[in-house]
Amino acid sequence: MTDAAPERDDNARHAEKAKKRKAAHNKKLEGMSDDKGLLIVHTGTGKGKTSAALGMVFRHIGHDMPVAVVQFTKSEKWNTGEAKLLAKFPELVTLHIMGEGFTWETQDRERDIAAARAGWERAKELIRDDRHRMVLLDELNIVLRYDYLPMPEVIAFLLDEKPADKHVVITGRNANPALIEIADLVTEMTLVKHPFRSGVKAQKGVEF
Repeated sequence: MTDAAPERDDNARHAEKAKKRKAAHNKKLEGMSDDKGLLIVHTGTGKGKTSAALGMVFRHIGHDMPVAVVQFTKSEKWNTGEAKLLAKFPELVTLHIMGEGFTWETQDRERDIAAARAGWERAKELIRDDRHRMVLLDELNIVLRYDYLPMPEVIAFLLDEKPADKHVVITGRNANPALIEIADLVTEMTLVKHPFRSGVKAQKGVEF
């Protein structure tokens, strides 16, 4: 019996604090919009940029909302797990694997530029298309970093032609400051440890 009263007091204090937090949260939500198309950037040296973006793609699929994915560096030869899974939803997913591997694999700058241009032209078509609620531009930051596409052109398109209700997600290291400036949501993945530095190759189901 002696412990019951303090326990009731703790529960009452907890309930009162939770009530105040809920009221404050509801006040913040007043007047907010839920129909804005976001420009989202995942960057940084840590693993998980594409994985997090694909998580949003899979959420869209779960809500029966069509999505499109353009992969700028990955090659069809890579046989990735995400490509296999996305292929199971042809009515909801448009997937274009436009890359030929990383730049050190092709060793041909003009070829890399041509692949980047083809990927970007396809991306613009998909972003303009009213069918897709979200478009993921996987590793676009990489081709921008190597100047395979003009940064001002990309910024201008996103500002002037991205539909107001369309989500666009861009992944890759070294996001350009101009892109970060216009984005609605930016997440930087920080590298703490990675098995590659210990001599472990990329793992199926983890990296691809």
